[in-house]
Amino acid sequence: MISKGGEKYQIKGCAGQGGFAQVFKAYVNSNPDDVVALKIQKPPFPWEFYMYRQLDMRIPEKERKSFGFAHRLHLYSDYSVLVSDYLAHGTLQDAINSNVVIGGSMEEVLCIYYTIEMLQILETLHDAAIIHGDFKPDNLLIRYSRDDPTENENEIHQRTGPWHDQGLCLVDWGRGIDLSLFPRNTKFMGDCRTSGFRCIEMQENKPWTFQVDIYGLCVIVHMMLHNSYMEIEKRASPDGTYIYQPKSHYKRYWNVDLWKTLFAKLLNVDPAEDHKKLLRSLRESFQGYMCSDPKLIKKLKQLLVKQKHPYVQLSPSVSFRITVYRL
Repeated sequence: MISKGGEKYQIKGCAGQGGFAQVFKAYVNSNPDDVVALKIQKPPFPWEFYMYRQLDMRIPEKERKSFGFAHRLHLYSDYSVLVSDYLAHGTLQDAINSNVVIGGSMEEVLCIYYTIEMLQILETLHDAAIIHGDFKPDNLLIRYSRDDPTENENEIHQRTGPWHDQGLCLVDWGRGIDLSLFPRNTKFMGDCRTSGFRCIEMQENKPWTFQVDIYGLCVIVHMMLHNSYMEIEKRASPDGTYIYQPKSHYKRYWNVDLWKTLFAKLLNVDPAEDHKKLLRSLRESFQGYMCSDPKLIKKLKQLLVKQKHPYVQLSPSVSFRITVYRL
C-alpha cells in the first residue's frame, strides 16, 4: 500500500516493465472496482503527462477512448508516478503471440479489423498535430465493450453501439512529439533504435515526421499476417525512382490486393501528399470490404468474443485457460 496525493493505492502486481519504468496494477483505497495503472519512472518524466493533457484538448470526444487517460502525476526529485486507466485485456502483441504459441497466425478478418483501428488512430492523432513516436503492438492495449459486439453493418462501419467501446487504445507517450511546439514543416533527424521499427528515413539517415508512426503500423500489420517483423526491399521503378515493399509473400486466399495496396501506399508516401487523406482512403477501403459480406462481420464477432474469453472447454466440468507469454 502506498499513499500519494491523498489517495491510497493497494498494489496488486506488476503489469509491465521497461528500461526506465515499471507499471503496476493497483486498487484505489482498496476498492477492487476502482483499478488504475501506476507508472513509476526514474528519473522523473513529466512529459508523458503533458502529452496526455494535449490529447484531452485535441482529440475529438468520439475518438478519445482510443488514446488512454492519465488522471494525475505525482512528481518528485528522483522519480514520478503517473496514474492512468488500467485495461485488463492485454496488448495487441499478446494477441499476436497467442497465435504464435499454437503454431498459427491471426485470422485475416481480425487483421483487417485491427488495421482499420490503427488507421483510424493515426488519422485522428496526426490531424491533431501529434506524433506518437513508438507505435508498436506492445503499446496498443485491447479494448472490449461490456456487451458483445453486434453484427449490424452500420454500427461496425460508424463505430457506434458496442463497437464504439471495442478496439485498440494507444498508450505510452514518452516519445510523443507535439508539433505545435515547432515551426511549421519542421522535420526531425535521429534514430529510435527500436529493432524492427526503424522507419525507412531512419534507416537511410533522412529527415522524418509522421513516417515513424506509419512505418510502425506497417510492421504491426506484417506481424499480424506473418508472425514476423517486416523486412523490406528497395526496387527501381520505370520512372527512375525507387519503391519499397515487403519481402514476404501473401497467401493466395487472402485479399491480396487490399494488403498490397496498403503496403505500397504507406511505404512510399509522397512527403508533399496529405498523408491523412491517404490513411482515410485506406481505412475506408478496408471498411468497405469488411461490410460487403455479412459472413465476415459474423466471423469477426465470433473471433472477438473468443479472444475476450480465451477458455477452451473440454467437457461440461473441465476447462483450461491458455496462458500467453510475451516473446
